[in-house]
Amino acid sequence: MRLWYARLAGTAGSQMLLLAVGWQMYDLTGSAWDLGLIGLLQFLPALLLVLVAGHVVDRHQRARVLALCLVCQAVIAALLCAASLQGAMRREWLLLLSVALGSLRAFQMPAQQALTPSLVPAEVLPRALAFSSGGMQAAVIAGPALGGALYVGGAPMNYGVCTLLFLAASMLCVTIRYRHVPPAGGASIAALFAGLRFVAQHKVVLGAVSLDLFAVLLGGATALLPIYARDVLQVGPLGLGLLRAAPAAGALVMSLALSRWPIERRTGHRLLAAVAVYGMTTVVFGWSTDFALSLTMLAVGGAADMVSVVIRQTLVQLETPNDMRGRVSAVNAVFIGASNQLGEFESGATAAWLGPVESVVLGGVGTCLVAAAWWRLFPDLARRDRLVASAPRAPDA
Repeated sequence: MRLWYARLAGTAGSQMLLLAVGWQMYDLTGSAWDLGLIGLLQFLPALLLVLVAGHVVDRHQRARVLALCLVCQAVIAALLCAASLQGAMRREWLLLLSVALGSLRAFQMPAQQALTPSLVPAEVLPRALAFSSGGMQAAVIAGPALGGALYVGGAPMNYGVCTLLFLAASMLCVTIRYRHVPPAGGASIAALFAGLRFVAQHKVVLGAVSLDLFAVLLGGATALLPIYARDVLQVGPLGLGLLRAAPAAGALVMSLALSRWPIERRTGHRLLAAVAVYGMTTVVFGWSTDFALSLTMLAVGGAADMVSVVIRQTLVQLETPNDMRGRVSAVNAVFIGASNQLGEFESGATAAWLGPVESVVLGGVGTCLVAAAWWRLFPDLARRDRLVASAPRAPDA
């Protein structure tokens, strides 16, 4: 439960921080391109550090790695608070600190993903991941809503609360205890690349992580929510907080359902169907000019995405040996980062070229096409019946 509480506080802080950075950037520049650039600069460090991050997470106590990442994010939030109080915030500051955040998350995400299976038995992992995801979605609901309300009182208030949340999360992580067994052998080039080899050789894992990459890369509209809140729906920063919270609200309801009734059969079919629903709701959201309809579509899309998240995370963790989970989780984190941060850049760049509505609608159509293509490209994934299968062998590292 300490990890759950730590992730709750850390996720709420991250959501509030991202909301404030996005709104502040749009206030400073009014540029969709700059909103997308924030996502790109958070993704690139994760790509560059993937091999090092995975190796560090497997070699060292994962809870301590996570705690250190959270402390550093508290420092960044404090710097943003100070700059905002002094009226010294600039576009370049936001972009530079986005790089720092991306570098920290290159280590944070694989540490979080690899830590959970070390704390719970394999047979209850699907329920544990659903329960954990439920808590995270609650934080994603509360974080943007609280962040939007705090931002009405000024950016420094938002950043100050973020700082406190990150510090609380880091202190909780320090208290987590588990038996850590580092992989055999010393550091080597082969060990660094073992995670990449594992993913490439196991088609079910490759299909699962790449599905998230392409589906959310095309279908994500998060980076454009400040534009929708101010220019399309005209609901201001408080409305932006509700828009950012809506997908998490749907995901929270679905995670609670999955905790009670976990998916046990026809997992491949359900995974691809959920991605298709996510794409269709994105299309409707893109065309909508009604605030209530927009919130509904985001919530339904969030519920569908939660089905996909639980199935994919469970598959990846159960198919991966414990001593390689850090390296495989680092690869998975790059795919997730590409789908989220790089997806934000894609949305911003496409919106600058075609317009925000056209960008979101085109991305939603692309997500539906990806779901259809994966039926043929990864038949083992599409035909997967049960989540739990025989454990694969790890490649030599």
